[in-house]
Formats: sequence, C-alpha cells, structure tokens
Amino acid sequence: MPSKQVMAFIVLIQDIIWDKEAQKKMNSNEFRNNPLFLRNNFVSDGEWNFPIIKRQEISLNNIDLISYSDISSKDTKNLHKGVHFFIDDWRFESLYDKPDRSLITLSKYQFLLTPDYSLYAEMPLWRQIESVGKARWVGANWQNNGLTVIPTISWARSQSFDFCFKSIEKHCIVAIGMIGCKKERRAFMQGYNEMLLQIEPDAIICFGEPFPEMRGNIIRVDYIKSRKGVH
Repeated sequence: MPSKQVMAFIVLIQDIIWDKEAQKKMNSNEFRNNPLFLRNNFVSDGEWNFPIIKRQEISLNNIDLISYSDISSKDTKNLHKGVHFFIDDWRFESLYDKPDRSLITLSKYQFLLTPDYSLYAEMPLWRQIESVGKARWVGANWQNNGLTVIPTISWARSQSFDFCFKSIEKHCIVAIGMIGCKKERRAFMQGYNEMLLQIEPDAIICFGEPFPEMRGNIIRVDYIKSRKGVH
C-alpha cells in the first residue's frame, strides 16, 4: 500500500490535472469562436470555400520585386517595389500563423504577391489544398487591411487544377514563378494554359525566364536582381 504522503501527493496531482481540464473547458467556447481558429471572416466561394482575392490594378511599367526575406522596417530605398515570396516556406509561415505581426512593414511597399506555399506533386491532395487555402486567406487578409495584392498562382499535376486556380477574380493580374520548372516543362505548360483558361489574367508577372511558348501579357522579372535588396 502507498504511504499517506504518497496518496496525498497523488490526490494533489489529480486535482491539478482536473483544474487544468476545467480551465480548458471554460476557454473552449472562446477558442471555438476565435476568428484565427475558424478563418471564416472573408467572403469565399466554390466548393473549397477559399477566401476570394479581388482584382486590383498596379502599374505594369518597370515592375520590380524584392524578396520578403530582404524587407525591413527601416527600408527606405525599395518601397517602390512589390514583395515576392518565391523563397522557402518556413521563412513566411508567420504570415498565416501570426498575420498581424508584419502588416506595418509590408504596408510600406507598393504591392504584395500572395505567399507561394509549396504545391509539390509528391504532396497528398489535402496538403496541396491547404497550401492554396492559406495563400488565399493571407491575401484576403491583406486586402481587408487596405494593401494591394497580386495573387501568386502555382499548381502541381492535373489533379490540382480543380482547386489551385479557384477564388481568383477573372482578369486579375497574377504572378508565377519559373524556378525549378525547366525539368517539368510539359507539366508546367499544361498548368499554365489551364490558368489562362480559368482566370483569363490581364497580365502575368513572370519571376524568371518564361518559356517561348507561353502566351499572354507577360512581364518578366529577373529573380537574381530581386534578391539584392539594399536597405
């Protein structure tokens, strides 16, 4: 038999656990209705209920970009540029997890591309759908805060075509990245042509060298130059 001291200790531990569980239950309703948990505070459409990215205009003369990893609250020399996210996902996960943290700094720049969350063919479809949903939510949140947003469009295999072009208003200016596409040229062009069909973009900001067969109003941006942000 355990000693009285051991039994008392066990009872104390049980009380602590029960208190924590009671506290969780008390807070569960507040958590359940938290907008950052529900993510339902923007207009959405379609079977996936992605938040809608609205069509916005920017000047297409001398488009220049700066990487999100190069921006700074003290930057004064690059504020005429748009911010791109053709970088590793881990560098911008906070945009979704803690969306208010970088709003002030981002608002200084001319426009923002939506985050380029990875859409690898090796990912299961639920992960691909999640990546698209997160990008749409971040973009809708920026627009809701008065920022100018250009949707970044990416795709995987043809299965992704059912969702990766959704919740983008027709005739939007869009952005695409060419990094790593040369080895998958046929698959890339299949998705690119589907994007033209579904979105009918007025212009395509192309981060990197476009393929000669790509149609549309393409504005090429040098990706090496865009990583040389001078603050």
